[in-house]
Amino acid sequence: DVQLVESGGGSVEAGGSPTLSCVGSGSTESRYAKNYCMGWFRQAPGKEREGVATIYNARGSVWYADAVKGRFTISIDNTKRTLSLQMNTLKPEDTAMYYCAVRLWHGYCSLDQYQYPYWGQGTQDTVS
Repeated sequence: DVQLVESGGGSVEAGGSPTLSCVGSGSTESRYAKNYCMGWFRQAPGKEREGVATIYNARGSVWYADAVKGRFTISIDNTKRTLSLQMNTLKPEDTAMYYCAVRLWHGYCSLDQYQYPYWGQGTQDTVS
C-alpha cells in the first residue's frame, strides 16, 4: 500500500504564496516505486473535488487546471518521495481542502480524481 501525508495548509491573505507538501511512503516492492503520477486536487465547500495539477515522476511532465495555470507550480523530489505545490497570487476562490493522490503511470497524468486510488487526508487552505 501507499501512504500520503499532506502539510502546509493554513490561513493566508489573498496574494500570498504558500507551498503545500505531500510525503509518500510504502513498500519498496510497491509498483509505485518506479513510474507513477502524483497530483494535487482540491475540494471547496459544496463543490466536487477537482484536479489542480499533476506530474509524472520519471520525466517531470506536468499538467495544470486552467484555473491555476501560471500561478501554481507542481514539483516532485523522487529521492524524498515529496510532492510540492507552490501557490502564487492566491485568490479567495482558491480556498479549499487540498489533497495529494497517486496512481500508476499509464501515459498521461489525468486531472480526473476518479483515476487515483490512493489519497492523503488533505490539508485546508483558506484565503481571505
